[in-house]
Amino acid sequence: MSRLSRLLPALIGLTLISTGALAEELTGTLKKVKETGTITIGHRESSIPFSYLDDKQQPVGYAMDLCLRIVDAVKTKLNMPNLKVNLQPVTSANRIPLMQNGTIDLECGSTTNSVKRQEQVAFGPTYFVINVTAAVKKNSGIKTLADLNGKTISTTSGTTSVPLLKQYEKTKSVDVKEIYGKDHAESFLLLSQDRSSAFIMDDILLAGQIANSGNPGDYVIISESLRQEPYSMMLRKDDPQFKALVDKTIGDVMKSGEIEKIYAKWFTSPVPPKNINLNFPATAAIKDAFANPNDKGVQ
Repeated sequence: MSRLSRLLPALIGLTLISTGALAEELTGTLKKVKETGTITIGHRESSIPFSYLDDKQQPVGYAMDLCLRIVDAVKTKLNMPNLKVNLQPVTSANRIPLMQNGTIDLECGSTTNSVKRQEQVAFGPTYFVINVTAAVKKNSGIKTLADLNGKTISTTSGTTSVPLLKQYEKTKSVDVKEIYGKDHAESFLLLSQDRSSAFIMDDILLAGQIANSGNPGDYVIISESLRQEPYSMMLRKDDPQFKALVDKTIGDVMKSGEIEKIYAKWFTSPVPPKNINLNFPATAAIKDAFANPNDKGVQ
């Protein structure tokens, strides 16, 4: 056998390794994380039970648990077991700008995946489905969304709630005055202090605020729904490499059935800091999202 014949297999092997390396060349968020040695998670401070601060002022929640699975996948992908994780508080108003300008790499909260928002950012698989409605005090006499006519309502800055109320067929002629809280806790406070007659928001977030209030029995959530919306983690647009990792990681959690345990931990079990059970079993829409992982946005 000639020397060239002996070297040929090794040369072919080196070529294949080189080609594989080129195929795995890092881009977008993964490249940024590799170069900086850090990944920054945007989290909410009062989106119970998705992303909020516990009694030690640490972000916890359903969305945080799922996002930390993504962080583990990034560590494995980049072979960076000691990857630094930065935690950055975000609000409804600044979460998209902070994603676009590179301040955060992954947003873990209670963010609606909409077609309009997909023009600015991307989303992972739907991990929750909500109904936009209103919380009111039981003694208010308000039974329907149309009963809000002439009332002051509160909602959180940067959310879709008020535009939805104005578009809702049954309330198109309803005249309301809006006041805005910087986060869900502040919006609920406006209701609790009777500065507003209703807090317009996603049903599960309303349930979280009510459950953690001083007098949960004082409130009721209206059964009407303005719209059904999917929640998911948010990431940068036009970053296919990172999105593929996010989709696979969360898709695997869902397909394996592990998602059911994580869901039960936060929605049908006592949650910190007050160990209150939200008693919010998965709806048919949520179960369908788990069975068929997708990133379809609401119109």
